This record gives sequence, structure tokens and C-alpha cells, in this order.
Amino acid sequence: MTTQQAPTKLTLSVLDQSLARSADQAPMALRETIEMARWCEQLGYKRFWVSEHHAFSAVAGSAPEVLLAAIGAATSTIRIGSGGIMLPHYSAYKIAEVFSLLANLYPGRVDLGVGRAPGADMSTAVALATDGRPKFEKFPELVAQLSEYLWSEKTQPLVSPKPPAGMPLWMLGSSPDSAILAAQRGLPYNLGLFINPQADPRLIGLYKERFQPSENQSEPHAILTLSVFCADDEAQAKALQLTYDINLFRFFSGQSTGVSLTPQEALAYPLGAQERAFIAGRTNSRAVGTPAQVKEQVTRLAQMHNADEVMAVTNIYYFEDRKRSFELLMEAFL
Repeated sequence: MTTQQAPTKLTLSVLDQSLARSADQAPMALRETIEMARWCEQLGYKRFWVSEHHAFSAVAGSAPEVLLAAIGAATSTIRIGSGGIMLPHYSAYKIAEVFSLLANLYPGRVDLGVGRAPGADMSTAVALATDGRPKFEKFPELVAQLSEYLWSEKTQPLVSPKPPAGMPLWMLGSSPDSAILAAQRGLPYNLGLFINPQADPRLIGLYKERFQPSENQSEPHAILTLSVFCADDEAQAKALQLTYDINLFRFFSGQSTGVSLTPQEALAYPLGAQERAFIAGRTNSRAVGTPAQVKEQVTRLAQMHNADEVMAVTNIYYFEDRKRSFELLMEAFL
């Protein structure tokens, strides 16, 4: 397996999940996403991607393709993309049309990232399927169809508007299956460490070892997506991280009322054995602390996973703290 190390100067990008503090604050969350895209463009981040989640009151971003249209109009240089479209819910042809339209609106700036995961519970996945049957087992076939629609002028029916030449198609995942499929299809790969903190650090190496060049991708390229909580002092950063962890635990364990705890409430929250184990299990998927501490942790994780680029998820309760985290992260790597 390849032993190539991550580059000395890392490329930094952003994944935004339109974090809502409660279900009725979705409008504010979406406005913050658009403002954050402008901010990250100003700071010099390469990409700004948005996620797809369903039936999750703390996340307002259920339709990346709609949100990307607004983000594209609000920015001018940063690459924008989906992190990602959950392809088994949809027709490959429809996704090709939607992203071809976006790429014609914002030439040279649109990334299409696709994944196999439901982005929801299974009852919601059933509701999303037109026939009530989620098609997760057909994901490799759907990726092949999508590639043909985007890149072949011989495929019928033709996609309208015509996709720009070399339209980027990214594979998202956190398992060997996704890494191998990305390699076989000759696609760039995004490893979602923040989703699966126990992801094998050899996955990107596996992807690079098995990579088969395609017409649009001559060399492998891998992004590592991880959580970042950066602040001016370590205690503040850890408090921001703890707030997110407790809210996420409450959601996964069915304790959430749909309203996120504030940092002040999280610091007073009684941690039991389950909460402590949950938090400890996420340590390897994030960087927390001052800019110097975060730089060291991000660099170490990128090298451990053999990543070419790092994408930061910063789910911090207050918007201004989120903006500051991205500012400090970028400054640390300048």
C-alpha cells in the first residue's frame, strides 16, 4: 500500500451543515450558511460544500442543489459543491441535469459529491423513494449512470443543459467499499472521518493504491473531512466542542427535544458513562484547541490518513464563534 505523505502545505476547504439551534430557526441557519460561504471565500478557502440531511431538526440543509444555487449567486470565486447528494434516493439523470444547470450558472466552480448513505433514518429513506424502496444496493450502478450522463455525448437521453467538459464528480464515503469504488471509477475521493471516527486510516492509501486513471482524473486526489473547533484559548475551544458532542449524543439517543443546548447549558450538563464514552469515541475525528494546537492536530490527521486536502466541519453553536474558528484555522496555515 502506498506510503505517500500528505503535502506540507495543506489545501483547506469547508463543509457547512446549516446548523439550526431549533426547528423554527431554519431561516436563520440558511442565511448563516450563505454568509459563511462569503466569509470563507474572503478567507481563502478552496471549496465550500453543503450536506444533505433529512428529518433532522438541527440541520436545515435537506436540498443541497437548492442551497448551492443561492450560495453561487452570493459568491464569485470559491468552489461550491454537495457533500453530498445521497444518490440512491434519486434518478441519476435528474441529478446530472440539476448539477449541469448549476455548473452552467457558475462555470468552473461546481463540484458534485455523491454518497450512498441515507442521510436519514430508514423510515425517511422509504419516504424519499418514489416506490418506497430505497436503492442503496444499486449505488455503483447509479454512479456509473451518472458518469455517463455527465461525460458522454453519446448517452441517451442527452442532459440539458449540456454539462461543461470535465464536470467534477466526487465519491464520498467512510468505508472500504466507497474507497475502492472511487478508485475503480477514477474519481476524486472524500473520506468523512467526522461521520465515522473509527474509519481505518489506511482507506485513502487503499484508494490511491487501486486508483485507475479516468478521462477526467489522471491522478488520485483525496480530501479528509473532519471536525474543527478552534478558538483563541483552549478552554473555549473545548467548551464549543463539548456543546456539539452533547447535542449530538442527545439526538442519537432520542433525548433531544429539537432544541440545541447552549454552551452555557452544556457546561452544566451532567455527563454519565454513556456520554463520556460517546465523546471519547470521537476524539480521532477532530481538531480542538488554539490555532497552534489545531494546526498540529489537523496536520497529524492529514498525514495519518494520507490526505491531499482537509475539509473542516465546524458545528459551533454561535455563528460568530463559527466564523472565528474558520478565521483562526486559515491563519494557522498561512
